[in-house]
Amino acid sequence: MFTIGDFARLGQVSVRMLRHYDAIGLLRPVDVDASSGYRFYSAEQLRRLNRLVALKDLGFSLQQVGEILDDKVSADELRGMLRLRQGQLEAQIEADMARLAGVESRLRMIDLEDFPRTAEVTVKPIPAVRVAELSALAASYEGSAIGPVIQGLFPRLGEVVTAAGLEPAYPAIAYYTSAGSEVAVHAAVGVSADPDPAFGFDVVDLPAIDSAATMLHHGQMEDIGESFQALARWIDHNGHRTLDFAREVYLECGEAMITELQVAIAS
Repeated sequence: MFTIGDFARLGQVSVRMLRHYDAIGLLRPVDVDASSGYRFYSAEQLRRLNRLVALKDLGFSLQQVGEILDDKVSADELRGMLRLRQGQLEAQIEADMARLAGVESRLRMIDLEDFPRTAEVTVKPIPAVRVAELSALAASYEGSAIGPVIQGLFPRLGEVVTAAGLEPAYPAIAYYTSAGSEVAVHAAVGVSADPDPAFGFDVVDLPAIDSAATMLHHGQMEDIGESFQALARWIDHNGHRTLDFAREVYLECGEAMITELQVAIAS
């Protein structure tokens, strides 16, 4: 048998918690010294302690934990519950990390309001291009909403275009259109083919842009909002207005990513 201190160390919990579990009947010691009141535990009780702590970490109340333990939850059932909770926590962490990246990006944009970046803008015409494209909906224009959608579209687009026997012409292009309260995200690559219902994708002609304000964004997409806002300031300061066409053209991918931003403008 083990003293309460030794059992707490073995079970990686506090002595205070063991006393509380005893008081509410969740985990009683196997023996209590009548004269000293010292509690003693057995190694076999670690099984119940492990399940108790696991269920508590899953979000169950201690009353619910007691009811579950008394119903003799099997190890397989507990593993399934833990794996489900593990997946939920991982998804929550991923979402929180995306939100954190969005907050950091928005803070940088706010910092640049007082010290605006000088945009290196080129105004030029953009020729029409025929593309193969896939599209899907995103909840908003936020990076955390757009990112997962676009990241799923491009790999699938490459697969279906290749499966159709076509040679995709890069660089790839992304553009966005309104879809009610949502955003239609379009992932596209150039192709030389006519539309065919047998394709698992659309073939469309992106129209030419007579005059586009363009600039290069260097780095990952998490920071692209800063570049778009710098471009917006340039457009406004130079007396232009934007039209409906805005595209991202991925000139280089990987760590040294380079994206050309193209916004149709008129004077």
